[in-house]
Amino acid sequence: MLFRSEGLALLDAAKPGIEYEVRTGLKGADLRQALAEFDGAICRSGVKITAESLEGNRRLRAIVRAGVGTDNIDKTAATRLGIVVMNTPTGNTLSTAEHTFALMLALSRNIAPAHQSLLTGKWERNAYMGSQLADKTLGIVGLGRIGQEVAKRAMAFQMRVLGFDPFLSAEQAAKLGIERIETVPEMLPRVDYLTVHTPLTAETKYLISSKELSILKPGVRLINCARGGIYEEKALLEGLQSGKIGGVALDVFENEPCTDSPLFKMKNVLCTPHLGASTEEAQTQVAIEAVHLLVNFLRTGEVRHAVNMAAIDPKTLESMRGFLNVAYRLGRLLSQWNEGGASGCNLQYRGEVTKKDFRLLTAAFCAGLLEGAMAEEVNIVNAEVLLRERGIQLREESRTDMGAFSSSITAELHCNGKTYTAGGTLFGQNMARLIRMGQYRLEAYLDGHLFVFTHKDVPGIIGSVGTIFGKHHVNIGQMAVGRAGSAPGGEADRKSTRLNSSHIPLSRMPSSA
Repeated sequence: MLFRSEGLALLDAAKPGIEYEVRTGLKGADLRQALAEFDGAICRSGVKITAESLEGNRRLRAIVRAGVGTDNIDKTAATRLGIVVMNTPTGNTLSTAEHTFALMLALSRNIAPAHQSLLTGKWERNAYMGSQLADKTLGIVGLGRIGQEVAKRAMAFQMRVLGFDPFLSAEQAAKLGIERIETVPEMLPRVDYLTVHTPLTAETKYLISSKELSILKPGVRLINCARGGIYEEKALLEGLQSGKIGGVALDVFENEPCTDSPLFKMKNVLCTPHLGASTEEAQTQVAIEAVHLLVNFLRTGEVRHAVNMAAIDPKTLESMRGFLNVAYRLGRLLSQWNEGGASGCNLQYRGEVTKKDFRLLTAAFCAGLLEGAMAEEVNIVNAEVLLRERGIQLREESRTDMGAFSSSITAELHCNGKTYTAGGTLFGQNMARLIRMGQYRLEAYLDGHLFVFTHKDVPGIIGSVGTIFGKHHVNIGQMAVGRAGSAPGGEADRKSTRLNSSHIPLSRMPSSA
């Protein structure tokens, strides 16, 4: 399932010890049979490896996707069978960054319509007056690998670069020469160009919609080489028609393939059919990277760029499952509590948990903290690396003496001079509990939907809150009250969990929790 000659040459060089076959156009029973005959497989996006494709498979140990997205692979089914799924996230970084810049330049200088005019026999220099990039302001939403490469190119063109990324510290932004912006709405009135390099999530869907048109800088040009749906296409059309938006360049669309769109008929619009990674170099690089990943795994057991959790030894996983869940949920809690601008994390392990491999627990915490904010799929294999790439410092401490509990994990997240602290422990084998939040100590369930608020520690508060919830038909499944100190009358907080909330099993943690 690998087509690049450079990748095949590497497989040839891996002999003896590695034998391979190239099989193309596989579907249904043929694909299922092929996967059952080998220890590893390399595929591209055209191959759909479903649960049915893996049914009954007792041999396959690893699948490598030669590319970034792994939507064509049923990762849940693969995990159940102990199959490691890996991808090649770095291979198309430069190609996508260059395509973004190519669209930005072509849009600014009216390249496409000017070329088309020449083809019709016209010479219309005055009709295609352009705009230079120098001294313009570029806004970048999402400063991962691709976003940072776009920023480098923009600064080479003497552009000012503003950036938003909830997991990029101010220090790292300064090193990159980027002015870090706290929120996307703060950025929009200031930028002449806007480009996005984030995954499509609930938070990023329709990041630019009709309601944002009023705060955009007049004449702004918008570029998207990330995921369709980050810009609302209806809003782009509306902005172009009103003149608020000066130009739009899209490589991705809400529904693909897209061959008919009202945007195609508009002036100042430039579109390409998802060509961000379509370069010879990118395709060669992902093939080479894919072969290295699979060969190293089969020879040494090394796992890199895994997108599921099957790389962990099953015995180790089972013994740590409960505390992995606690660490992951503490990360999820802090990711929603903080206000952005994270610069560092401190993790303290105390008591019996220090006898376990707490580096694995740290990875689970990082996965919870970063999930939903990365273009890559975040899991306990790659989360710590992604965290450090954002310039966020990570520090671990361990104390063998027990505190109020036989084992506990305390996590601190530092953001713009503020520190957010949460602590957790494990009751029994699998009951995650929140035992600290900020200055408050308590004991509450650490799952489902949590409603958190502070109040004065005086009579009547809990009853009033319960009445409000009741009026809105919200059922409280469990509640806990904690004090900052030991005396009544001060500050207190309370957490409640809905009865209809569900526990997210650890087996889903890396990709879908």
